[in-house]
Amino acid sequence: MRTTGIMLALIGAFLLAATSMAQAQASRTWISGVGDDVNPCSRTAPCKTFAGAISKTATGGEINCLDPGGFGAVTITKSISLVCDYTEGGVLVSGTNAIIINAPAGSIITLKGLDIECLGTGINGIELIGVGISLHVHKVQIRNCRGTNGNGILVAPSSGAAEVFVADSYITDNGAGVSNAGILVRPTGGATANVSVNRVQLENNTNGIFADGSGGGGASNISVRDSVLGGSSSNGIAVASGGAAFKALVDNTLIDFNTGVGAAVASASATLLLGRSTITQNGTGVSAAGGATLQSFKNNEIALNTTDGTPITAFPGPGAQPLQ
Repeated sequence: MRTTGIMLALIGAFLLAATSMAQAQASRTWISGVGDDVNPCSRTAPCKTFAGAISKTATGGEINCLDPGGFGAVTITKSISLVCDYTEGGVLVSGTNAIIINAPAGSIITLKGLDIECLGTGINGIELIGVGISLHVHKVQIRNCRGTNGNGILVAPSSGAAEVFVADSYITDNGAGVSNAGILVRPTGGATANVSVNRVQLENNTNGIFADGSGGGGASNISVRDSVLGGSSSNGIAVASGGAAFKALVDNTLIDFNTGVGAAVASASATLLLGRSTITQNGTGVSAAGGATLQSFKNNEIALNTTDGTPITAFPGPGAQPLQ
């Protein structure tokens, strides 16, 4: 009887602890530059960091910034929104990643209004790994992520299909080397990635956008619209497939002052399609190599590059057309 009583007491204590933990997670939590992570992260008792608040925020919930502050690096492992677009939501890192996303399949993550500074030694501003999820990046600035293999945003799912939407953002001065970028798309393990870039300034990165199929990922797609790909030490946009089909569409975008190629595509299973875009003041305007497909809607402006490049196949239909 005594043993039974002890077991019942232990079960009761466990259920009470589980209930208390569930009650402690709120749908909306708050962080503040003068908060404390021992707090419940309520509006009147905010936490200090994203990492401190995320464990107290329910899956699918939202963390808001109450006032300006530096809120630290964080690893996101569930559906959640980090929203700080009405004040300074700073993440300052050195020698590490700022935001890692490694959440279950089907998770939805929103990052809005953040200011990510890597100080030249930070690795990735935002790193998406693991299984396929949906990531929304809105009104975010990412700077100086140039640590080893560093990128502004790294999209590298290892399974499933990832969706990434980047809008109204500034991604500048990122990339450790020629294989890195402001936005690097490099899925692995047969995973796929669909990446949409809209109204984004990508300036002074090693590559503006690099769609790299060398990691062993599956077919992936990139679309870029109403954006700027400028000042890269390598290429404005580069698409290089490792076997699976990689396709990119660039529309109404300025590609300028890149030391290498403004718009480059390489390997037989890679396609780059250009429309309504201005490609100027680059080392080479456009380039296709290795049997890659480079196509144009015949409404581009390609001029004043050191070398404009080779004629582009019109879309749709066969045949090489003048640069446009």
